[in-house]
Amino acid sequence: MFDLKEHSHTRLNILTGDWILVSPHRMKRPWQGKVEDLPVDNRPSYDPACYLCPGNKRSDGTENLEYTDVYSFTNDFSSLLADTPKSILNQGDLLVAKAESGICKVLCFSPDHSLTLPLMCEAAIEKVIELWQNEFAALSENSSIKYIQIFENKGEMMGCSNPHPHGQIWASSSVPLELSKESAKQKDYFDRHHTSLLGDYLKMELKKNERVVIENEHFAALVPFWAVWPYETMIVSKRHIQSIIQFTEAEKKSLATILKKLTSKYDNLFNISFPYSAGMHQMPVNDGEHSEWHWHMHFYPPLLRSATVKKFMVGYEMLGNPQRDITPEMAATTLKGLSEIHYKEKK
Repeated sequence: MFDLKEHSHTRLNILTGDWILVSPHRMKRPWQGKVEDLPVDNRPSYDPACYLCPGNKRSDGTENLEYTDVYSFTNDFSSLLADTPKSILNQGDLLVAKAESGICKVLCFSPDHSLTLPLMCEAAIEKVIELWQNEFAALSENSSIKYIQIFENKGEMMGCSNPHPHGQIWASSSVPLELSKESAKQKDYFDRHHTSLLGDYLKMELKKNERVVIENEHFAALVPFWAVWPYETMIVSKRHIQSIIQFTEAEKKSLATILKKLTSKYDNLFNISFPYSAGMHQMPVNDGEHSEWHWHMHFYPPLLRSATVKKFMVGYEMLGNPQRDITPEMAATTLKGLSEIHYKEKK
């Protein structure tokens, strides 16, 4: 008899329409491949060479404020520029391009160089959430901006160029690919069922309780049924809201709580500062109400078997579709069983 826990199968990502191959039996294979170095985890509270520490000069000569809280500025090496001239290239429908403008910002979570989100107190994380809200609101007032991507790359393994606790915002003049797919799927579901795709999915997950990792009054963190990365998770708001600026004070506190607990579980998995790329998905801006949209936040961590063995997206994954070995249910069980108190904060 077919068993999701034992046999190869594909799962549908209902947010994008993409499929993923799940091969549970492959976790039994020996590993003789690449082993990563353990990340450095003993940073000082202040680093005079850090471009993001308070009062320090950045690479372009700009001096940071002596900030004592959260801090944001326009990225000195922005991937998107506000003054890019509008233009479209089309040569016989074979060479096609269009100009893309936007604004990129850096958001420092704390003046303390040694911290990460799981090591910050919940009150400090609330201030990060408020900064996200303020930046989203300000950027959305620019009519040329159509989407605002808030994200964090944590750790060298995920391409983070500076260990100071920080995230980024890229606000673009068009809606990026993954968001276009999510918009289309959510709208199709909303038009057919008159309810939120993620709202209905979350109700099912909470009822089954197979992949839920953490839950509180306003949010749930779970391993999606279609997860690609080994310990991938998604935080979903229980209330059907379209963007972060709609959060109530109570929801901000709840999100701060679940962010600290989830990222602490990640660090506790291998007793290291766990690398990941994380980012929230929310409605496009300056393009209607988007009632179909439901706020959520993705966490994509690369580690698989240990602190030094990561998942590679190569070969079949690049040429066919994503593949995973450990099932989402196994990953959820592992994460759920970990302490919500960071290993460095245990007495």
